[in-house]
Amino acid sequence: MPLLQLYDQLLQFALFQGMSRDDLAQVAGHTKFGFHKLSAGQTVVAADDPCTQLFFLLSGTLQVETFSDDRSYSVVEELTAPYLLQPEAIFGYHQRFTHTFKTSTECRFITLDKPEVMRLFEQFLVFRLNLLNIYATQSQKRQQQLWHRYPETLTQRIVRFLSQRCLYPAGPKTFHILMTRLADEVGDSRLDVSRALNQLQHDGLLQLHRGRIEIPQMENLLMQ
Repeated sequence: MPLLQLYDQLLQFALFQGMSRDDLAQVAGHTKFGFHKLSAGQTVVAADDPCTQLFFLLSGTLQVETFSDDRSYSVVEELTAPYLLQPEAIFGYHQRFTHTFKTSTECRFITLDKPEVMRLFEQFLVFRLNLLNIYATQSQKRQQQLWHRYPETLTQRIVRFLSQRCLYPAGPKTFHILMTRLADEVGDSRLDVSRALNQLQHDGLLQLHRGRIEIPQMENLLMQ
């Protein structure tokens, strides 16, 4: 890949933003990047795979599936380029992916092995600060969720349950979950949950199917 094109590709991602042209030239010229193209329908990484490298999605759309711990329900969502797949998984106590990423369309990736990540972390202050900012932002958002006001209505509790299990709070989502399990999760009866969901369906915010909830645009549901 020509250097100028590689500059542009790297600058799509927060990890490389703010780096000087000289630093970017050094990164592009001395870093062992992997370049990959996957056709639609292929698994990029699966949940519980070891995270030994960073995956930078340059183009295309991914389908991401996440299961509950007991695998009794899951959510499927779409993410589009540019996107960095779970950078937090490469460090820490649990160095494994927790989501399954599959290609919905043809996708192009740049990959960066962990030794190369460590070298860039040590060598470039901006890269180090950018990575720390990503981790700090994720931690702060999760801590803030604990202090949000408790939802006053059942509909608000349902919306919060659904939104908190998404990687990105916008776009289409598909939840595979039984009505009884959703009722248990939000602390209400199955009948009342059914009524609330049917009202949301009447308002055009989701579609109900047997064991499945389709949300065309999560951002619209969040406005409830």
